[in-house]
Amino acid sequence: MLASFVSDYLRYVLKGGTKYYAWMGILGLFILGMLYVFYLQNTEGLIVTGMTSQIHDGLYFANLVFLVGVAAGAVTIVFPAYVYHHEGMHKVTVLGEMLAVTAVIMVMLFVFAHMGRPDRLWHMVPVIGIYSLSSMLGWDVLVLTGYLLLNLVVGFYYLYSKYSGKPVKRSIFMPLVYVSIVWALSIHTVTAFLISTMPARPMWFHSVMPIRFISTAFAAGPALIILAFLVIRKNTRMWIDDSAIKLLAAIVTWCLGIAIFLTLSEVVVELYARTEHANGLYYLMFGLHGLTALVAWFWSAIVLMVGAFVLFLVPRFRNDMSLLPIPCAMAFAGIWIEKGMGLIVPGFVPSPIGEVTEYHPTFLEWLMTAGIWAFGFFLLTILLKGAIGILLGEIRPGAGRAAAN
Repeated sequence: MLASFVSDYLRYVLKGGTKYYAWMGILGLFILGMLYVFYLQNTEGLIVTGMTSQIHDGLYFANLVFLVGVAAGAVTIVFPAYVYHHEGMHKVTVLGEMLAVTAVIMVMLFVFAHMGRPDRLWHMVPVIGIYSLSSMLGWDVLVLTGYLLLNLVVGFYYLYSKYSGKPVKRSIFMPLVYVSIVWALSIHTVTAFLISTMPARPMWFHSVMPIRFISTAFAAGPALIILAFLVIRKNTRMWIDDSAIKLLAAIVTWCLGIAIFLTLSEVVVELYARTEHANGLYYLMFGLHGLTALVAWFWSAIVLMVGAFVLFLVPRFRNDMSLLPIPCAMAFAGIWIEKGMGLIVPGFVPSPIGEVTEYHPTFLEWLMTAGIWAFGFFLLTILLKGAIGILLGEIRPGAGRAAAN
């Protein structure tokens, strides 16, 4: 039965119309670009990037941090579905788990890209690696791997049960669901600790960082899920209830508001006294010593996040499914900037010895980043298409063979 499940699943996801093949083909071109940059980094080293000894975490690490939040954001579907028994959410829970699986795999790819040397990856393996349990990055990889396995097991066990027509064994299934809910909070908390435990970086060195990470995760993740749900409703026979989408919109609204409040609070606290510890934030907002590379990034993030929050507060935008993508896209883009270029890079400016160095991602870094995102959307398309096929009953024992005959 398991072999037929895999066979029927793959047979189904390989079929599609012209639009489907065009979408996958475009993503495939970017994936080829990603593989080319991987080759260059492994032959020439990270010198092909814009990262330096002063700023050694750039675009790759910025996307890594952001995508951990997207992965954690999937719990905004699982929690209402299984704890509060929200019927609309329960029907689409497995789709959120597929998003979590995709996001964690993308995080792993960005870890892989950021290391530069794949032969050093074993250093992240618990116990045997030198950066395993003695390093916060090792703990981050550990909790991400655990979260990936939890979502794979829970998501595909549910799909297999649907496929085979057998009920899930709740004595096994529900404990895994509850563990995954708690685990979702841990992955972004540990990622926040990854940077907030560095005393030499004043911009990151504060205890509010995990709370900021969680609030932005529960805004960006659901925003992307809403966009995916609206695409699914438009292009497939699967109907996702308005109640589920509206609940996600409410979660995005208030978590985005909390994130904005925390960001502005940090601005007031850091700049009111204007000590040298505030130089990183000052550089981000206004520039430092004539260097202003990140100023436009910061203010664009603020405009996008505040603008999205205002639109979410307007019932017409929040409840109209044709207008809802606008604030969702704005929130997603604004948090991507704020969590990446607006947080990671300025933490290195100035350096602990006072050097002020700017960072400019190279074309190859952008190509690698675009390729990993393309791979993520490629994988997400396959996972969602297969999951929808099972939920609609189009993937079932014998269906593929019957269609072939």
